[in-house]
Amino acid sequence: MTTVGLITPEPDHPLLAATTELLSREHRVVTVHPETAAAVLGPLADVYLLKSRTPRALALARDLESRGAAVINSAEATTLCQDRTAMAEQARDAGLPFSETRTFGSLAELAADTGPARPLVVKSRHSRRHDLVARVDSPDRLAELAGAWADEPVVAQEFAENSGYDHKLWVIDGTVFAALRRSELAPDGRGPTVPLGLGELPSGWAELVVEVGTVFGLDVYGVDVIDTGGGTPLIVDINAFPGIRGQAGAPEALAALALRRARAVVAAA
Repeated sequence: MTTVGLITPEPDHPLLAATTELLSREHRVVTVHPETAAAVLGPLADVYLLKSRTPRALALARDLESRGAAVINSAEATTLCQDRTAMAEQARDAGLPFSETRTFGSLAELAADTGPARPLVVKSRHSRRHDLVARVDSPDRLAELAGAWADEPVVAQEFAENSGYDHKLWVIDGTVFAALRRSELAPDGRGPTVPLGLGELPSGWAELVVEVGTVFGLDVYGVDVIDTGGGTPLIVDINAFPGIRGQAGAPEALAALALRRARAVVAAA
C-alpha cells in the first residue's frame, strides 16, 4: 500500500478530493495542514503533493525533501513560480515566448517613472492570492493604483493586443488540459471558464506548455497564454499546482503521477 501525503489547507478542493477518492480505494492518503504542522513526525509518506504556496508550506516541503521525501512539485520549482521577475528571466533565457517584464521595487516607484507610453499590465512581483493584476492605460490610473498599493513590489508588462480571452492550459505529468476564459483585464472583466479540446488549440501550443514544465522543473502546473494574432502565443503567467477544476481526466492523471513517483522512490531505495 502506498501512502500519499497532501500538503494543503484545503483537502476538499475538487481536484484533491477526486484524486483522494481514486487513491483511497487501494492506498492511504494523509493530509498535512502546512499552517498548523510545524513538521512531519514519524514515518514519511511515499510521496507528497504540494498544493499550497505559503511560506510555511514551502518550508515544510523543504524539510521533507531534506529527509529524502519526494515532493510534487519541488519546493524550489514552486518558489521560482512565486517570483514573477525570476519567472520571466527563466522563461526568456530558455527561449520561451514570455511577456517582456520590468521590475520595480514598489508601485510608487513605477508611478514616479515617466508613465506608461502605452498600456501596461501591472502585477505584484510575488504571486499569491489576492495579489495585484491590473491594466494601466494612463498616468492617472497608475496614480490611482499607487494610492492603494504604493509599497507593493511590482512587475510591468506591455499590454499585448489579443482577443480578450486567456487560454488556461494545465499540465499533469505531460498530459495537457485546456480551457478558455475571458480575461480579468477585458472591459467586461473575467468570464466563465469553458473547457477546450486540444484540437482547438493553435498548432504547437500543447508542445509549448509541456516544454514549460521541463524548463521550470514542474510536474503539475498551469500556463496562461494569449493569442497575439494568427495563433502566435505569448505566455503571461505560470503557476505551480493550480486548481485545474472541471477537467475530465485530471484526477486520474494526478493519482497516476503520485503512484508512479512513489514507485520510483521505492525502487531507488
